[in-house]
Amino acid sequence: MLKSIAKASLLAAALSMPLSFSAQAEVKTDFKVCWSIYVGWMPWGYLQDSGIMKKWADKYGIDVEIVQINDYVESINQYTAGEYDGCSMTNMDALSIPAGGGVDTTALIVGDYSNGNDGIILKDETELAEIKGQTVNLVELSVSHYLLARALDTVGLTERDLTVVNTSDADMIAAYATPDVTSVVTWNPLLSEIEAQPNATKVFDSAGIPGEIIDIMMVNTETLADNPAFGKALTGAWYEVMDLMAEGDETTLTAMAEASGTDLAGYKAQLATTKMFYTPAEAMEFSKSAELPKTMKFVAEFLFDKGILGEGAPSPEFVGVSFADGSVYGDGNNVKLRFDPSFMEMAASGSL
Repeated sequence: MLKSIAKASLLAAALSMPLSFSAQAEVKTDFKVCWSIYVGWMPWGYLQDSGIMKKWADKYGIDVEIVQINDYVESINQYTAGEYDGCSMTNMDALSIPAGGGVDTTALIVGDYSNGNDGIILKDETELAEIKGQTVNLVELSVSHYLLARALDTVGLTERDLTVVNTSDADMIAAYATPDVTSVVTWNPLLSEIEAQPNATKVFDSAGIPGEIIDIMMVNTETLADNPAFGKALTGAWYEVMDLMAEGDETTLTAMAEASGTDLAGYKAQLATTKMFYTPAEAMEFSKSAELPKTMKFVAEFLFDKGILGEGAPSPEFVGVSFADGSVYGDGNNVKLRFDPSFMEMAASGSL
């Protein structure tokens, strides 16, 4: 799961992004979206390689190029700068970087949420409460940091009760092997590898906060409004692949596994801790749930507490987030993140 957000990169993006960076919306025929390696985003690469994306783009008389970017943060930065019309990212990162930077962004396809892919591991301890007083190694300001904050809430602790050490995901396994490291927060496949150690116990994972770490294809709102064919082609292509995955098509799954650097069994293991929305009806229901606004409130409060909710944000409600029922969390005059299930509704009704 390449969702690591280094502190310097995120701060530079979220705090210094000019408000005028949004791409100029216009009617056009050529579009680009980007993605990075993660279990729930592997379909984007398969869409490009299999020709399914081209088939749907041709249906609407447009061209859609899907580009893999190895650096997750860089992919979001490039989308925010207008280099891409869409980008795969989490709900948290969408709020902090493009939306916090003034780029009006729409959640076009809600693909999945982490349901055990992210977790907290203690060395030689077995209960979450025993994390008190420990040093915790994680990627600062990432979804791991958010997971820790939410987990601490459940046992009456706060970050003041421990010490966080910023640790690259590339160094996490080696760090855990050292005597000084007693707790880590990370994601699969690193999580599974560390958990396999004889002195390791997973004491909390994202299944404890279902629906909060959400993986989404975000698109520029103005571009989508001026070019609905773009949204229709992306959505139609996505759910064609979801059908193949739901059927257990091994050719499709093996291609995704190999592209992510694992085998079929390894990819299936990652899927087992990912709540994929294989049907548009499922994704639509989730997008309309009463829980989503609560989740975004948690996320906004976390980002504000860490100082990464847009330049000069005076409160967690600085950036407005709109939902399917028309309600808004935050500033209704500064809505920059929109959960709009209308294209998923078209897919569910067979009208694409």
